[in-house]
Amino acid sequence: MSILRSLLMLVVVVAMAAAGALFALQNEATVPLDVLVYSFAPRSVALWVLAAFALGGIAGLLMASLLVLRLRARLRLLRRQLHKTQGEVESLRSKDIVVSD
Repeated sequence: MSILRSLLMLVVVVAMAAAGALFALQNEATVPLDVLVYSFAPRSVALWVLAAFALGGIAGLLMASLLVLRLRARLRLLRRQLHKTQGEVESLRSKDIVVSD
């Protein structure tokens, strides 16, 4: 199963690289990029689009990483609380509690 997963991942990576190369070859026009206070030198449209795509992917990975770290911290806290509660339940079960009517 892991061989199939690795092979599928390789096919996807190669397909993405081929699509990026074809996109770059088809979009050779150069355009400058103006960002509010700074103007970048003219580069190909494909470079700007692929750079924006890559930066968006990196930003998404960073945000997902922060979310995963926050969820792991919460999971650790909840496991500690569960362990403490289970200890309290066991200590109460070990005591003989008599309820009088």
